[in-house]
Amino acid sequence: MSIRLKLQRQLNILDYTLGSLNRKKTKNFGILVIFSLVIFLFSSFLLMSRGLTELAAQVLKHAPEITVQQLVAGRQVSLTADAATRIDDIFGIKSITPRIWGYYFDEKNGANYTVVGLDLAENGSHALPVEGIKGELPTAGSMGDVVLSTGVRRSMGLGERKSFSLFRPDLELVSFTTTGVFDEKTEPVTGDILLVSLGAARNLFAMGEDEITDLMVYAGNPREIDTIAAKIADRLPGTRVLTRDQILKTYSVVFGWRSGFGSFCLLASLAAFAILAYDKASGLTREDIREVGILKVLGWETADVMAVRFWESTLVSLLAFLLGYGLAWVHIMWWQGAIFKPLLLGWSVLRPGLTIAPPLLVEDIILILAFSVLPYLCATVVPSWRSSVVRADTVV
Repeated sequence: MSIRLKLQRQLNILDYTLGSLNRKKTKNFGILVIFSLVIFLFSSFLLMSRGLTELAAQVLKHAPEITVQQLVAGRQVSLTADAATRIDDIFGIKSITPRIWGYYFDEKNGANYTVVGLDLAENGSHALPVEGIKGELPTAGSMGDVVLSTGVRRSMGLGERKSFSLFRPDLELVSFTTTGVFDEKTEPVTGDILLVSLGAARNLFAMGEDEITDLMVYAGNPREIDTIAAKIADRLPGTRVLTRDQILKTYSVVFGWRSGFGSFCLLASLAAFAILAYDKASGLTREDIREVGILKVLGWETADVMAVRFWESTLVSLLAFLLGYGLAWVHIMWWQGAIFKPLLLGWSVLRPGLTIAPPLLVEDIILILAFSVLPYLCATVVPSWRSSVVRADTVV
């Protein structure tokens, strides 16, 4: 048989397959909807995990290259300000900036704010996107100037007011005046931050005059970061020295574990669907047996009938993939993964606005096909063979 005849035969089989799908449209439509939903959930999880990892990399551009923290019994405690003088002569260090940061719980609305104390004049501008601030930065030594996000202002219910007060640990009130607002484009970084001077943060948390939370260290050459971090650890025993790359890997592990847990649940759903598909395909109706018997009388071979069943499964699975994968992109790009955002980001009262933009990767498409379309095709192989071996004398 020539190639042209073989191609024409397959086209005829495909044409018959399309007619068969149309005749069983109710059954196939149900499978298509369920299959598309499973692929949609699995694809959304995978795309959101990718997008959050990319977003973490963008956010961490503003993180210090090296962070130095003091540990006692495995818990972080305050550093003394003289720690900076003990490492400032290490070759390769460009700048060292003391920082105070901590969480302030707002009992009124149950939100946690991150209070960051920096004297930005001392090279602290690397740590935050200060170019996105509308207004003035807190000056070194100011005790009441603060820059915050629109989300924090909304959470506090400030309205048009610029002034507000926070409680110290001894319940004494500390007054602040808003001098600037973070741009909404920087909310992934600044969504819950109150930026104040180093002295104001020390006063709010009732810390000692020489106490700081950590040191932000910047290197002159990015290739020397790991070497500088090792030297700092030797100079300051008992400290935890974190590099930006280490923090990024931690975020990747966290998102990977959470998305992996969700993917495990979705794979269980996919397995259940494969069992359902097997059961539906193996349950030959009297009409199916009659159809195959007529085809056998007309001269169709077992391979031809199996080809019809194969094309049916392939067309349904590919259409379900296109629908599910396309809807997953709509879910992520338009609705920012609203279904899975609480699982991957937590149930925070004050959550910054995020723009999740996952990369389009060929390996992701192959992975989704391997975990969705391939199991479905495998689940329909045996039922397809069973339907193809129906004898011609079964026609009634």
